[in-house]
Formats: sequence, C-alpha cells, structure tokens
Amino acid sequence: MANNIPAELIQHLNARHLYPTTTWLQSFVSTTRPNTPLPALKQTAFFRLTATDITISLNQPAASVLPHDILKGTTQSRCIAGPTLCQVLDIEDIGHSRWSQVEAIEARERGEMTKGREIVRVVEPENESAAEAPIQSKGPFKLLLQDAKGLKIYALDLRGIEGLNTSMTMGVKLILRNVDVRRGVAMLEPGNVQVLGGKLEALDKAWKDGRKERLMNAAKAGGGTAG
Repeated sequence: MANNIPAELIQHLNARHLYPTTTWLQSFVSTTRPNTPLPALKQTAFFRLTATDITISLNQPAASVLPHDILKGTTQSRCIAGPTLCQVLDIEDIGHSRWSQVEAIEARERGEMTKGREIVRVVEPENESAAEAPIQSKGPFKLLLQDAKGLKIYALDLRGIEGLNTSMTMGVKLILRNVDVRRGVAMLEPGNVQVLGGKLEALDKAWKDGRKERLMNAAKAGGGTAG
C-alpha cells in the first residue's frame, strides 16, 4: 500500500466491511488536503466510497461476496454467513397493486396526500426524501442486490426493515449477515440487514424518473396486480 495512505484510514473502512482498491485509495488521498484531520478524512472516505459502484471501487475478501453458485435454483435453502456487502439496484413494492402505486405518485405530483379518507394538499418540502414520505409503504418488497463481484440476486423483505422502501436511494449499500437463501432468493430479516447508506447518483435519478412509467407498463402487461 502506498506510504501516503494512512493505515488508520484503511482500518476504519475495513472495520465497516469496505475494502477499497489501491487505485481508489490513492485517488481519494490525492484529492484531499495533506493537513486534513484523520477523523474528517475517515468520514469523507466513507461517504465517498458508499457513493461509488462497488464492482469498481472495492476488492472484497471471499467472505464478503456471494458464493458463485448462490443462484442455483435446485438448492432449497442455504445460510450465507457474511458479512456480505451489496448495493441495491432496484426495489419493488409487491404489497400494493401497481395501479395504486401510480395513483400515489400522481397524487404526490399534484401535491396531495391522503389522511384517512380525507385528501389534503401539502406544500412541497425542500427536502426530497421528506417529499416522498407520504407514499412510503411498509411492503413487502422485492429487491435486486449486487455484490462487489457483480453477481446479482433477488431478495425479499417480508418483515419491513427500517430504511428499505421505495423512497430509498438506489445504490445504497447493505451488509447482510446469516441470510437464508431459498432457491436463489435471499430472505431478508430485520436483524440480518445493516443499511450503510450511500447511493449511485445516476442510477438513483434514472430509477426515480422512470418509476411511474415502469409501473404503468407493468400494470398494463400484468393486469395491474402487485408483484
């Protein structure tokens, strides 16, 4: 490792199950001021790293990526100990019909939200996440996850894990521990998922911009039912 990369910085990231490549570390250090205090350096590195595509920026140990044969559908059940780092590429609310989700999006576009049976008009907040809060659902959700090697796997959140919803940012990083994988689908439980945060800016924008159209197309093709 290059001499100008503080060992404490590497240890800080590794302790959070992030193993950046030497290239990423050198690039990061080269863009920070030499006199930056170590606590600030650690915080900035974590923030920037969780905003990257982990298939490019990380070189994870074998225990922190999915087994290469995880998608084998004939395997009824297996436990993946982890900790396994993944990024979220997609999330779908399978607890509500697609048409109802389209209607909720359109209501938000009109500045409306429901309160019981009453429709109330709301002022659009400056904070984007707060603006999306009225249509937040408790799921259940179907997610598409990707590990640092690029392997993609579907996952189900049937219990309502805090931080996982259709208002979350795409590209957010998750740590999975002792996850049961049934016929190639990861079953997520509140105690087995840690949300690290982060996002992939371009993916998140494209996902949010195209969500209404995707829901409408899927509803027309499938009769509007959930899933």
